[in-house]
Amino acid sequence: MKVLLIKDVYKLGRAGDIKKVADGYGRNYLIPQGLAIPATEKTMTLAESIASKANEKRAILSNELMGVADILSGLEVDFVVKAGETGKLYGSVTPQMIADRIKELKELEIDRHQISTEPIRTLGEFDIPIHLTLDLIPQIKVIVRREGEAVKPQSTKAPSTESVEAQTKVETVDTSTEIQAEAEA
Repeated sequence: MKVLLIKDVYKLGRAGDIKKVADGYGRNYLIPQGLAIPATEKTMTLAESIASKANEKRAILSNELMGVADILSGLEVDFVVKAGETGKLYGSVTPQMIADRIKELKELEIDRHQISTEPIRTLGEFDIPIHLTLDLIPQIKVIVRREGEAVKPQSTKAPSTESVEAQTKVETVDTSTEIQAEAEA
């Protein structure tokens, strides 16, 4: 079955393309979802106008999402999970969990379907692409650590005496305010 794509379809083509697809895929998914129409002689004349309009919309959308892509490009997302001795997780880190963590960290709504990865089931660092548009695909780094591991290696320098004194003063101030609060109650 030949169809004329009305909208961009991931891993199939862009709007205005004429594609040959399986009958069931075209009849049961593409046409009912409004992503394509059957390719006939009449509709083939529309292909060029659909493609030009889609290119304009795609350019506008890419400009709008460029700021989001810049924010996501350097993002590192940490997950602390339970794992076995071999590094296999006792569960998995799913695209929904990644989307929730992005929302928590950067207050950006990312749909889990835009995160193209299978659930992560091992410890390690993973570069995960996020499909904002067909052309705009920033990558984030997902770091999966074992529960109880140090987050980052600490420097080997001994702390300076000034920083130790400052920490001691902060602790003293905190306890004195607690004592005053208890006395007033």
